[in-house]
Amino acid sequence: MLARHFTPGDAVKYLVVYWSRFGNNRKLAEHLSKVLMRKGQVSLLTADRADPDALPNADVYVFSAASEKFSIQTDMKKLMKALKGFEGRKCAIINTHGLRWGNGLGKMRKMLSRSGLQVAAELDFRVGEGTDKGNGLPEGWEKRLEDFAAKL
Repeated sequence: MLARHFTPGDAVKYLVVYWSRFGNNRKLAEHLSKVLMRKGQVSLLTADRADPDALPNADVYVFSAASEKFSIQTDMKKLMKALKGFEGRKCAIINTHGLRWGNGLGKMRKMLSRSGLQVAAELDFRVGEGTDKGNGLPEGWEKRLEDFAAKL
């Protein structure tokens, strides 16, 4: 895939791929999609339904997943490891986790760099109480997500 060059007024195409067990990453992906629609076209896919050989064409790919068992969620990890031929394309990553000592952004960055994708922005959310009900995002998450979207 070749990088696309923009002229003023061009609509950017975004593809947001996420995995959500309890609803936190779904909430992030849906809110991010609404924010990005102000800037361009947005497609939304879950990682288990995304075919690494037939992803919709986009100018910016966004991957959002939780850390589970000290790694990235299995469906997202399989997808990211299988991506090929994205040299020069831009991506962004979001990781949710319950860990006090770290996050999965480094693992996500490493897997995506093998595909040729260049990480332009990354965002980390440590989830807390209520995670199992989709209410574990920290206060102010919407503002942090909107600031993240401004980088894309």
